[in-house]
Amino acid sequence: MSTDQNGYSYTLTRTLDAPASRVWQAWTTPDQYAQWAYAVPGSVEMDVRPGGIWKATVRTPEGAEFPLTGSYLEVAAPHRLTLGMDVPGRPDPATMTLELTEQGPATRSSPSARPATRQRNGTARSRAAGCSLTG
Repeated sequence: MSTDQNGYSYTLTRTLDAPASRVWQAWTTPDQYAQWAYAVPGSVEMDVRPGGIWKATVRTPEGAEFPLTGSYLEVAAPHRLTLGMDVPGRPDPATMTLELTEQGPATRSSPSARPATRQRNGTARSRAAGCSLTG
């Protein structure tokens, strides 16, 4: 994992034992996304196209639920996905870009994000570090 100088932006890099098309589906199919992203089943809505809206309610390990909303800014299947996340009280969304690079039968996954605050950065980084693609 790397962070920028201000400590807000970060990039997580992992190699997943799956082709890029499967990793892409995990990020762009509601049922698959809900399985690995701590989303409440049935809460995920995705219109995966530039300008399309996404929604999900995530559940923490403690049981608290948080609704999330945003839009897709860039969609270049199956290698690049950029989305914005609405942040209450801020005019501009926080952004996250996912880069997928095939490496033989595996895929290098590199999501990078710029959360709105240092606190959100820590929460997002710790949650992202625990995500995995299985099944």
